[in-house]
Amino acid sequence: MSERFNAVLLVVGALFMLLGALGVLRLPDLFMRLQASTKASTLGAGCLLLGVAIHFQDLGVATRAALVIAFFFLTAPVGAHMIARAAYAVGVPLWEGTLIDELGQQKQAATESAPGNLPQWQSEQQRQERDNA
Repeated sequence: MSERFNAVLLVVGALFMLLGALGVLRLPDLFMRLQASTKASTLGAGCLLLGVAIHFQDLGVATRAALVIAFFFLTAPVGAHMIARAAYAVGVPLWEGTLIDELGQQKQAATESAPGNLPQWQSEQQRQERDNA
């Protein structure tokens, strides 16, 4: 019974990894590619590691697998978010089919507002640069 469950986990994990790779190849812009690669690879790695833990049936292996899964689930979304914010700040273009740019709307509203009213997303360095200019 555990062999079948192990096989299902390994196949599902491999399929998630394949979907993530296809998403990186097929999606039109950086932000969508980050979404596909992060979500699919995190779920794929989680399923593969669960399959490994079930296959070996050892407490040490299961503990390591659980820790690696937790590490993936904690760091991959945060890392992708940071990469996406940095790419947006640098000016990586959005896909031409993008309907809503909420961060762009916030920036536009901030530039139209009063000079002393800075939005939350601006860092202290940006405030100093603006005050010195």
